[in-house]
Amino acid sequence: MSFIFRTALIAALGLTVGAAQAQTTDDFYKGKQISMLVYSGAGSTYDIYGRLLAHHMSEHIPGKPTIILQYMVGAGGLKEVDYLSRIAVRDGTVFGTIGRGLAFERLLGQDNHFDPLQFTWIGSMNRENTIALSWRTSPVKTFDDLQKTELLVPGTGVGADSEIMPRAYNNLAGTKFKIISGYRDTSEAGLQLETGELGGLAYWSWSAITASHPDWIRDNKINLLFQTGADPIPGGPKIASIRDKVADPVAHQALELLLARETMGRPFLAPPGLPPERAKILRDAFAATMRDPAFIEEAARGNIEVSLVTGEEVDTVLKNAINAPPEVVNRLKKALDR
Repeated sequence: MSFIFRTALIAALGLTVGAAQAQTTDDFYKGKQISMLVYSGAGSTYDIYGRLLAHHMSEHIPGKPTIILQYMVGAGGLKEVDYLSRIAVRDGTVFGTIGRGLAFERLLGQDNHFDPLQFTWIGSMNRENTIALSWRTSPVKTFDDLQKTELLVPGTGVGADSEIMPRAYNNLAGTKFKIISGYRDTSEAGLQLETGELGGLAYWSWSAITASHPDWIRDNKINLLFQTGADPIPGGPKIASIRDKVADPVAHQALELLLARETMGRPFLAPPGLPPERAKILRDAFAATMRDPAFIEEAARGNIEVSLVTGEEVDTVLKNAINAPPEVVNRLKKALDR
């Protein structure tokens, strides 16, 4: 066999293998079904965001697979994390959304066997702006009132933001939230707020209120106590930030570390060990969906706030948090009674 013939044959084989690999990548999802797990119940804000994403994302995945939602409620999202970690297939046909705070629990000393850096972060659907509020009949109507009078708020799980955040606020900013544990999710808590069983909510996203309960704002049913952002809520009312209520430098840094999770407003993640090419497909499809005019239009119709946070940005947020100064981490652990 001549040198020229062998070279040509090797080149042809290389092209054939490359084409086969490309074909495999392009065709993997064709005719398949993707399961999108949601850690909170039907009607919750995470469900609303998940449905919106599922409606459009398949158009941006090669092969256009069907995406279905599956609810995996329990332990503030740890049930879903455990499933993704130990049971779910690792081929890109299963991913889910969890509460943003779970990714920080290991940093804060919670032994929940969840190492966030091992998972494949696909991205987040928004950068969160959160508020604390009381019902209009509550005697707590301002931040100053909240430092003097107890306010009953719901808890949805030991690792959930609904319990972590008010506990930290109490210790870092002198608030008087009283956590009532045992609520299934924030959707149920919102209903109980309206019945008078609860006095307020310590940590609810502005996007959740505008999407699920726009009448609360329109009809002045709630008192806005504070917000958590460094900047005003885009397009929202002017509310003082709790960041400005903490004067001690280390306590202030601890609060900043706690609130770093808000960059990951509505995060989506896939199991550890996902093949790199599948991770890229999902990340690219997620980003393309967030820029899709049809997606943006549907979000606007539903008053759903969206802004792209890439999977790479989520990775950076988590790595920066893990590298926080020890004295800041310890102050935050103390604030959380850990």
